[in-house]
Amino acid sequence: PPIRRQKIVAALALSGAAAYVAPVAPKATTALNSKAELEALAMSNTDALGQSMGFWDPLGLADGDFWGLGNEGTIGYLRHAEIKHGRVAMAGFLGFIAQCTPLVNGEHAAAPYRGYVAGVTPQEQWDNIPQAGKLQIIAFVGMLESYGEGAGNPDGYTHYTKGGLPGFYPSIKGKGAGQITFDLYKPFPIFPEQSEAQKERGRRVEVNNGRAAMLGLMSLLSASAVPGSVPALSGIEGFPQYSGNVMIPFEGDFTLF
Repeated sequence: PPIRRQKIVAALALSGAAAYVAPVAPKATTALNSKAELEALAMSNTDALGQSMGFWDPLGLADGDFWGLGNEGTIGYLRHAEIKHGRVAMAGFLGFIAQCTPLVNGEHAAAPYRGYVAGVTPQEQWDNIPQAGKLQIIAFVGMLESYGEGAGNPDGYTHYTKGGLPGFYPSIKGKGAGQITFDLYKPFPIFPEQSEAQKERGRRVEVNNGRAAMLGLMSLLSASAVPGSVPALSGIEGFPQYSGNVMIPFEGDFTLF
C-alpha cells in the first residue's frame, strides 16, 4: 500500500540525510600526488557537523606500490576507484529507493523492457533481464570505461596514476562520428559555469556523498537478503526481500559454481 511505501522511503532518506550536507570548502587543490597531501585532504574534509573526518588507512594502502605504479600513482588509483564506486553507489541507492515510492509503485515508467515483470525488487528486475540484455549493458559500460582510461586519446587527458585529477572523465562531445552532442558531466547547459573553487568544493562533497551511499546501498542489499541484519531498517513493514545472491550477477542465466 502507498502508506507503507512512504514509510520505507522516509526511513531510507533520513538514514542517509547527513551525507547530503555540504562540507566547508578549504583552499582549492588539484590532484594529490603524495601521502602528505592525501592526509591534509582528509583532515580538512568535514562531516555534517563540521568536524574533521580525519585520516583513516588501517591497511596502509596509501603506502603501497600497486603494479609498479609508484606510491603517487597508487594513491591516484585508489582515489579514482573510490570516486567511481561512490558514483555507482549513489545511483544504486537512489534507484533502490525509487522502486519503493508510490509514484513508481513497482511499475516501469516507460515502455517495458524485455523480461519486464511488474512489482518485483530491484535485484529481481536485473535477474529478469535476458542474458543478451545484461551482456549489452556490460559491454556499454566497458566502452565508457575504456574511453575513460584514455582509449582513443581524448584531448588533454592525463591519466589519474600519472598526475591527472582522480574522478575526471574526458569529454565525449563530438565523438562517435560527431553524433554525440553532450557530455556526461554536463549533458544539458542549464547550470551556470562554476569557478575552480566551487568545483573543488563539489568534488569534496561528492566524495562524502559517495562514501555514505556505499554504506547505504550495502545496508539496503543486506536488509533485503537477511531480515534484521540492519537494525535501522528491520522495523519497516513491507521492506522488499530478495532470496537470490547479488554477488552472482548471472545467477538467473548460468553459474560457474
